[in-house]
Amino acid sequence: MGRHGLGERNENGERFANLCAFNKLVIGGTIFPHKRIQKVTWISPDHTTENQINHICINKKFRRTMEYVRTRRGADIASDHHLVVANLKLRLKKNWKTGQTALQRFNTAFFRDTKISNDFMIALNNRFPALQDLLEEEETTVDGNWKGIKEALTSTCQKVLGLKKHYHKEWISIETLDRIKERENKKTEINNSRTRTEKIKAQAEYKQVNKSINADKQKYVEELATIGERY
Repeated sequence: MGRHGLGERNENGERFANLCAFNKLVIGGTIFPHKRIQKVTWISPDHTTENQINHICINKKFRRTMEYVRTRRGADIASDHHLVVANLKLRLKKNWKTGQTALQRFNTAFFRDTKISNDFMIALNNRFPALQDLLEEEETTVDGNWKGIKEALTSTCQKVLGLKKHYHKEWISIETLDRIKERENKKTEINNSRTRTEKIKAQAEYKQVNKSINADKQKYVEELATIGERY
C-alpha cells in the first residue's frame, strides 16, 4: 500500500491490503500522486460519498514497469464505478546469441585530418588491383564480390583509422574529452568548496570549461556546413 491512497480503510480494505502483502503485490492506485478526482473509483448513488475501492495490482518484481494508474471518468460503462486504467512499459532483456560478432566502429572523425584522409585513399587504392582481379573471375558471385569489397574497406579502415574504444559523438575530439574531464574535476571542486570565495571561483572556471566544450561542438557543426556547401 502506497502513501497516495484515497479514503479510510474498512475491514474489507484491511483484508485486501493483507492479501496483497502476503502475495507480494503492489496496489497501483496508491503509489502515484494524482489529483483527488483522478483517484476516486466509486461514487455513492446520492453523490455524497466518494472512495477508492477499485484497484489494479502488480507483482512487486514488476513494479517499475507501471508508469501510472488513474481513473477515466469519461468512459461510458453504465456503472457508478469509474474505469481504472494503468500504463505499463516493459523493458525486454537483450538476448545475445553465442558467438555473435560485435559491430565494428572506426574512428571516422580522423577523416577531418587531411594527412590521415590521404593515407586512407592511398591504402585503399593499393587494394584495388587485387580486388579488380577478384571481380573479373568467371566463377565469382554477388555474395563473393560483396565480401571482397567489404574486407578491403574494413581492413583499410582498421589499419588507417583504428577501432573506436569509446563511442563518443563525432564532434568530441581528444581535446574536448580532456575538457570534459576537466569539467568533472571543476564540478567536484564546487561540491567540495568550503568557503563562498572558493565556490564562486570554481563555478566561474566550470562555466569557462563548459563554454569551451560548446565552442568545439559549434565548430564541428560549422565544418559540416562548409563541407555541405561544396557539394
